[in-house]
Formats: sequence, structure tokens, C-alpha cells
Amino acid sequence: MEAVCDGEEPEVVTQACLLSEFSEKGEARALINSLPDIHHDPVSREATIEKFVVIMDRYQEQPHLLDPHLEWMLNILLEMIRNEKSPPLMVHLCFKFLYIISKVRGYKIFMQLFPHEVSDVLPVLDLLCRQDPKDTETWETRYILLLWLSMTCLIPFDLSRLDGHLSTDPGLNRESIMDRILAVAKSFLRVSDKSRDAASVLVSKFVTRPDVKLKRLGDFLDWCLTTISQTSEITMEGTVTLDGALQSLAQLFKHGKRDDFLQYAPTVLQCLNQKRIAESNQATLRKLGVKVVQRLGLTFLKPRLAKWRYQRGSRSLAVNLAQSSVTGSVEATKTDLESVSQEEDYDIPEDVENIIEQLLVGLKDKETIVRWSSAKGIGRVTGRLPKQLADEVVESVLECFSFQETDNAWHGGCLAFAELGRRGLLLPSRLSDVVPLIIRALTYDEKRGACSLGSNVRDAACYVCWAFARAYEPSELKPYVNQIASALVIATVFDRNITCRKAASAAFQENVGRQGTFPHGIDIVTAADYFTVGNVNNCYLTISVYIAGFEEYTKSLIDHLVHMKVNHWDGVIRELATKALHNLTAQAPEYMANTVLPQLLPMATGLDLHRRHGAILACAEITHALYEIATQKNSWVTDFLSSDTIEGLKNIHQKLSDRKQYRGFGGELMRPAVCGLIEKLSLSKMPFKDDPVITGWQWLIDDSLKNLHLFSSGARRGIQDSALSALAALCRQYYQVEPGVANVEMQDQLVSQYLSALMSPEVLTRCGCALALGSLPPFMIRGKLQKILPGLQAACKVVQKAESQTEARRDAATAMSQVCVAVGVCAQGSPDRVLCEGNIRPVYEALLGCMNDYSMDSRGDVGAWVRAAAMSSLMDVTLLVVASAPELLSSDLVQRMMCCLVQQAAEKIDRYRAHAGTVFLRLLHSIDPAVPHIPHREELLSIFPPETGNSLNWNAASQAFPHITQLLRLHQYQYHTLLGLTVSVGGLTESTVRYSSQSLFEYLKGIQQDATVLQQFGDTLLCIFRDNLRNDRVSVPLLKMVDQILANGCFELFTSEERFCGMVQFKGDVRQKVLVQLLMLLCHPFPVIRKTTASQVYEMFLTYDDVIDDEQVLADVMASLSDTNWESDIATVRTHRNQLCDWLGLPRPILVTKTSPQ
Repeated sequence: MEAVCDGEEPEVVTQACLLSEFSEKGEARALINSLPDIHHDPVSREATIEKFVVIMDRYQEQPHLLDPHLEWMLNILLEMIRNEKSPPLMVHLCFKFLYIISKVRGYKIFMQLFPHEVSDVLPVLDLLCRQDPKDTETWETRYILLLWLSMTCLIPFDLSRLDGHLSTDPGLNRESIMDRILAVAKSFLRVSDKSRDAASVLVSKFVTRPDVKLKRLGDFLDWCLTTISQTSEITMEGTVTLDGALQSLAQLFKHGKRDDFLQYAPTVLQCLNQKRIAESNQATLRKLGVKVVQRLGLTFLKPRLAKWRYQRGSRSLAVNLAQSSVTGSVEATKTDLESVSQEEDYDIPEDVENIIEQLLVGLKDKETIVRWSSAKGIGRVTGRLPKQLADEVVESVLECFSFQETDNAWHGGCLAFAELGRRGLLLPSRLSDVVPLIIRALTYDEKRGACSLGSNVRDAACYVCWAFARAYEPSELKPYVNQIASALVIATVFDRNITCRKAASAAFQENVGRQGTFPHGIDIVTAADYFTVGNVNNCYLTISVYIAGFEEYTKSLIDHLVHMKVNHWDGVIRELATKALHNLTAQAPEYMANTVLPQLLPMATGLDLHRRHGAILACAEITHALYEIATQKNSWVTDFLSSDTIEGLKNIHQKLSDRKQYRGFGGELMRPAVCGLIEKLSLSKMPFKDDPVITGWQWLIDDSLKNLHLFSSGARRGIQDSALSALAALCRQYYQVEPGVANVEMQDQLVSQYLSALMSPEVLTRCGCALALGSLPPFMIRGKLQKILPGLQAACKVVQKAESQTEARRDAATAMSQVCVAVGVCAQGSPDRVLCEGNIRPVYEALLGCMNDYSMDSRGDVGAWVRAAAMSSLMDVTLLVVASAPELLSSDLVQRMMCCLVQQAAEKIDRYRAHAGTVFLRLLHSIDPAVPHIPHREELLSIFPPETGNSLNWNAASQAFPHITQLLRLHQYQYHTLLGLTVSVGGLTESTVRYSSQSLFEYLKGIQQDATVLQQFGDTLLCIFRDNLRNDRVSVPLLKMVDQILANGCFELFTSEERFCGMVQFKGDVRQKVLVQLLMLLCHPFPVIRKTTASQVYEMFLTYDDVIDDEQVLADVMASLSDTNWESDIATVRTHRNQLCDWLGLPRPILVTKTSPQ
């Protein structure tokens, strides 16, 4: 099923993905017919199997569509199998296809189609006997043959007729057919593959035959019990053997006649009790034990329909629609059933009590499959008990719902009630006991460590509600309708688990359809159907508001959030719950103000951390929602709140502070929560101006921003964001003397302390205080701009390379644009109040300086954070200036800005290339008004036209670089474009290198005939090399790029160190310069470059033997190059390098001492 939602339409359109017929029958026939041709080729065989599996798997949910086609598929495959010319490989392949079909349709239906004539028994048995049980590739063959043999065993003739003269001829030592089949079945009950399941089916069909039953039933049961009692489950082989024996017992007691098996049931039960299967470590064995036990219980009890059971009547929808015309026939059916029922009073065997006890214990098992099997067993057995004993079973199931029990017991109890309800065995008189427990199960959530248990309990409780909807008349459930409806709605919109929300939605829909008594059922089903509840945010914030519009559900939804979700273990759910309370406040403002808030205030200062966190957030959200409602009514929020509530809200911070609950792990939750409370109370204009609590709030904000380094890395961002939002709201509400005029004392205090913190040794303190300056309202900045901007500009600069203040520079660049946007632009304004001619250039200089931040540490290119922040800030400031005073932008600033953006857009990191490209196009395509002084604007617009610029995916190197390399022909962009391309072409990322180099080579090949342009490109390349000679970030990729350029024949003037060796053939100054450069590289800081250079120089002297005339010198040079460890420390390597210089008659390079900046 698939749902398609239209955001503008309230209705949800569902599109059913239902199939109407086996549409691939032609393709399936072709695949089956192709088996003789492809069975010998492993590749073709695998492809054919895969295609057939894909076709069949489409019908997993509608297998009945295959029914008209099963016979012809089976006949074709069996014809190939029976063909004596078919090789074994092809036979196995045919059986594999048969298994694929049976898996989809189900073996019970599929096996009925196998031919089961007398002539089929021996061939199938012989073929099965020839199989190797240990061959793991052909288990499908054995599985299908066992199913086929199961059908042939149903022939209505005594099997002794097939034995011929076996019994009369003593010379022939052959087994009877009966013994052979039993031997095969026993052998396959011990295998570890799926054919063990088919062997148990064979046993159930074969041993229950009249002739076999007389001769072999007792012996086979003895074999099973002996196997069970003598086999240990410690080994894997023992577990498999026990599995086979238990499966065969379960199938026998299921399909055999009660009269035949009743005499053996006590013995089997005694054996199982002695083996203690229920205490096994293997869940599968425990499940099979439960299956056998419940079948034994059904054997002990007479098969009958209990006349005391509750019957709703006809379940047919067609009959329900035409109820008036068939009322008589329904009643007649009831009386017939009663007449079939036998007397209530008869002796119940004592073993039944033991069986029921085992099934009740199975309800509490730790595995779902065991609990589910136990629940079905309780339903089946209870249906054959007298009313009084059945009621005792119900009473025992009710004991599963104690809070001393585990979630497993609750889950098993829910499954049992669903089974009892479906079978009419839970009488309406018991609903008063059961329904409250199911309501509690719908919200069952048991915290365990950092998570919780109970989603399976809630899912099973939804199943109970679904089953009750189908089992009871509306009049029986009417007293409980409101409880069940509210509980299901709550689970539908507020459950954390998506499967539980969908299960609750399905159960609610079933109740609406079957009962017809749920309040506003159709409206709610439409809004909260199976698909729309898939998104938890949509459930909490949208659907819940719609449902709360119906007064029957309003308070129950709110109460559930307050009592169950505000204190939830998952922080995401707590936050969603508080936002939902904000949205629901409009539905019941008085209830929220007079009832909910007084409940939350004690929780907000309680001992439980999660409850305290959620309650504080909820108080904040509800108060703000009440303020919004009051604003609409032109009143104050204090009109809704009592004086005690206002005092309670005000005292939350002080109580937490006195208890020191802002420290440690709890502080990581309390600080953002209380900051959120400060923000919402400030936005709500609470009457706290000049109150001492404001000082406390300000202390919390400042302390959080200055001590971020004391908190875990995962909590820092949340604390910082909450504190900044609280600071802005607090300033706007409580630090204005009059609109637009700041409290001078607080202004001086805040600005000075944040500016001084920009020099803190703690990088996170710098970050927090820089962003705090950026979040101040305009009236707090005006008059202090000449202090704030220089402080932020200084924080943007790299002072010492060893000092890692990258995050501080990033946030300072961000804060600078925030400050500029806050104060606005005025060309002739005061530099202390607005962005103007007197202070705009330093802002741009600082941001452009950030664009060259390539700081590296153990985390990689952390300078990219600063560059990205600077790009965003440049865009914001530029668009702000252009909108108000474009004359402030000088041509040199715009040119430098655009060139820096182009460089970033050509570099290797996809994310930052995309960011730079987006900013570049935003500025280029800005029309109203346009950014002035952009160099080559017309050419840029031809390369990046507005209609295609928006669709360009800068993250994809294949799309970005063909556009970027076109900028190389624009003189003013050539240097920076090539500088960016250098690190991309000479980088490590395969896709980036491939597409950037392809685009560069295409450009170079396009200018091969233009000597002037080629010379200009060469000059630019040399200029980049000179400017970055000591910068390995650029010089190493540049050498790689030049090597690629020369290797592709694009340019012959420049070489890397590998190409220097080729230039040594030119005598004179060229040779000497090349040798000097190569010998300098022998002392490069990177050992790998030293080693590579030595190897290249060694090969060079072998290739060009005229470089050194003296053979002795040549021998010494070659020996030094090969014997020296060029990866040793620099001091050792330098000695050998200097010796080479002396031998070659070259000056020794002089080490330049770097002077540190003062």
C-alpha cells in the first residue's frame, strides 16, 4: 500500500498497489522452459533463478492469484524431472523452482497438486533415498520430494500390496515400503535444513494412515520419546534432533484422531515434563514444547463447542449489510451450535491442569514466538473447558498484568486476551476487569537504563482492541467506548514507536467500522490514518491539534502529555510533547492555566531529572501560548495566571541554583531548559522588570556562554543556542528604558564583558561571547559599534599558527555580519551607530582575510569552517549595503570578494565549493539592486545565466568544473581560478581530480594556437608557484598538476621535479639550475619527496651519462644516492646532500633562518 498526500488538500488520497492477476505468466513459462538450455551454465542458471524469484516474490501478499497457474507450472517441471535424459543438475534446478513456488503459495496448498497415484510411491521414494542429506546445495530437492511423498502416502490401499512377495520369499532380504518410508522420515527428522519440516509433515500424513497406525504408531512414538529423553540440547546436533522429534509429535497430535492418541498422551506429557523443555535455552525448542503441550491438552479434552461462549453472530459483511433478511438463519445457527454442544459436566483429566499451567508460564517467556504459541494454546484449550474452569483461566491470565511482572508477561497476557476474545471465550462480564488493564497496557513503558521496554506490549494491546471490535456487539462495549477511544487516539498520535502508532490507528479504524460508537470516529480516521501517523512530528504538532478540537478527547490528550510524555526518557519526545502542549493550549486555555501549570510547577523543581527538564520546557511553552492568546484578546498574560503561578515560574531558576542543579550531567539538560524558559517568559512580557530574578537569569546566560568547555561536546551546541536566544529576548524585554533606548548600565556591562572574553584562552568562551555580541538587539549595539567591530575583527585574525582558535574565528566572522545587519547601513551615519563609510572597509578586510584561512589540525582543514562563515557574512553584508547605500562598495573590494569566491568555488571540498558557488551566483544574479563593480559581469552572466545557474549542482564535480574552467579566460579571475584548480587537480579524491583535470586540459587544448593567451597562462602559473613556494598546501599539488599538464602534451614549458630530470639534457644555465633545484629537494621537509627525488636523480644520471665527465665522481655520486637513507633526519641527509654539491661543483644551499613575527 502506498499513500500520496497533497499538502494543500485536507483529504489523504490512498493508492492501492494490488495485483489483479498473474501478469508475468508468459515470462514465467519462458523461464521454466529455458531450464534445459541453461542448466549447465552457472551464470545463466543464477540469472534465471533470480528473475523467477523476483517474479514470484511480487505475489507474497496475494498468493491466491497463482492458483490457476500452479498446475501447468508443476506439470512442466515434473515432466522434466521424470525425463530419464535429464541430468542431475537440471533435476535439482527443477526442484529449486518448485520450492520457490511452494514458498510463495504455501506448502499446504501446493503439495495437494502433486500426483499421488500408486505408481508414484516407489519412484518418489527411490529418488529420495538416492539423495545425499549432507549436500547443502540440493536441500530444495529433498524438501519437495518429502512433500510429494507425503501426498503419495494418502493412497487408499494397504501399503503391503506394494511389497509384492516380500513376506513369502525368505531369500529376498528387502524392507517393506512401510519400513522404508519410516526410516526415511526418521533420517530426515535429524537434518539441519528445511527438509526437517517436510519430514514432520510426512510423519503426520503417513503414521496416521489406518494400516501404519495399527503396526507402527506405538513404535514411532516410542522412538520419538526415546530420542527426546536421550538427546542433549547442548550440542547443535542435539538441538536439531530434538527439534525434529518435537515437530513430528506436534504434527501427529494435531492431525491424528483423538481416540488413537488419547492412550499415549499421558506418557508423552510425562516425558516432556521430565525433559523440562520449558527451561531450554533454545527458543525454538520451547515453542515446539508449547505446541506439543497444547495439542496434548486438546487430546485430553473432548472436541466440542462450549455452549457458554459469547457469540456475536454472523461475521460476514454481506450478511451484516442485509441483516434484516437473515436474522432467522443466524438464530437458527446459534441453536444448532447449542444442540451440538455436549453436557457441561464431565470429568476433566488432572493432566489438563498441568498443561494449562505450562501454557500460562509460556505467556511469560522471554521470546515472542513462545508467548504467541502459548496464547493460541490457551485460546484453543479454554474453548473446550466448562465455564467455571475457563473463568479460572481468565483469572490466571489477569495475574500477568501485575506491576511486579515483566514486560514479557504483559505482552503474553495481551496476546492471550486477544485470542480469548476472538474465540468468544472472554465473556462480557469480564470486560470490566480486562478493559482497564488493556488501557494501561496501551501506555506501558518501562524504563531500562538509557532506553525503555514496552513497545511490544503496546502493540499487543492494540491487537486486543482490534480483536474486541470484531468480537463484541456495540452494546457490550458501550460502557467502555470513551476509555478505549481516548486510549487508542493517544497511542495513535503520541506513541514513540511508529509500529505502535500504526497498530493503534488500525485498531481505532476497526472499532469505528465494527462498533460505530466511537465519538467523531470517521473524522479522526480520516485525519490519522495508517499512513499519516508515520511521521512523529506530524502526529504531535498537527494531528493532535485536530483531534483535540473534539472536546471528548481534549483533556485526555493534554493529561497524557503532562503525566506520561513530559517525563519521557527520550529527550526528543519530551521536547515534542512540550511543543504539542503549546499547540493544544488554544483548545483549553483555562484548563492549562488553572490545572496543568500548577501540576507542572512542582515537577519543574522535583528530583527526577527528565521530569524536571520536560516540566520546565512545558511551563515555558504553555506560558508563551497563553500570551499569544491574550494578545489576540488585547489583554495580558497575567490575566490568565494566578499570582502563585507567576511566583512559581519566577522562582524556578533560584531553586535550581540553590540546589546546584546547573552542574554536571544534569546541568547539560537544565541550562538549555531554563534558558528556554527565560526566552519564553521574556517574549510573554512577564512583569519582572527590575526584579532580582533578571540578574539571576543574566548570570545563567553569561555563565553558560563562558563555560561551554565544561560540558560534553554533544550538549554544547544546544546550550549555546538556547543561551543566545534567551539573551536576545531578555534584552528586548527588560533592558530597554523606552522603545529603542538601552539601559546604559547594562549595555556597558554586557558589551565590555563580552569583548574582554574575546581574548580568553578558552576557544569556546570566545565562540559564545562572539555570538552573544551578534545576537544583541540593535539598541544594545548602537553607541558601542566602534568597540564591537574592532573586537570581532581582531578575533578573526590568526595570531599564532600553533594556537587553535578556529571555531572562535568562525563565530567572530558570523557575529560580524549579524552586528552589521542589526545596526543597518547609512552612508553618512555615525561609525559608532551604523555601518557607514567610516567603518565598512575594516569589515570587508577582516572577512576577506578569513577567506585565506587554511588552518589545519588533527581534524583536517578546519580553516574551511572560517572560510564558509566568511562567505556567508560577505553575502549578507554586501546585499545589505547594496540595498541601502551601494556607493559604499569600492571596486577593489568587490573585485577581491568575487575573486576569493571564485577560488573557493574551484577547490576540492565539495561542500565548501557548493557554498562558494551558491554565494557567488547569489551576488552575480542580484538584480534589485545589482551589486556594482563586478568584473566581467557580462561574460560571467553568459557562463552562468540566471535560468541555468539555479539548477547547477556545485557538489557534483562533473557539473561544476566545466563552468569554473571557463573563468580562466577572464583576466581578473584567472589567478584565483587557477589557484583553486591547483589543489583540485593535484588532490587525492579520484572524482574531483578526474573532472577538474579534464576541464583544465580541455581549456588548455583550446588555447594551444594562441601564443599570447598561452604565455599569460604560463605567467600566472609561475606567479602562483612563486607566491606559494614555501606553502606545501599549494606547491605539492601544483607540481602534480604541472606533471599532468606535460604528460597530456598540453604545455611544454613547466615541469615538476620528475620533469626537471628531463631538462638536465640542456647544457649551460638550464642544467645548473635544474641540478640546484633537484639537490634542494633532497633536503625537503617531507621524507617521501626526498626519497623520490633521489630515485629520480639516480635514473637521470643513468640516462644522461654526459652530465658528469669524471667516472670516479659519477661512481661516488651514484653510490651516495643509492646507499643513503634519504628518510633519515634532516641533519644527516643534509651532510650527504652537501657532499653531492661538492662533487658536482655546485654551491651548497644556505639555510635561511626564519624570524618570528613580533
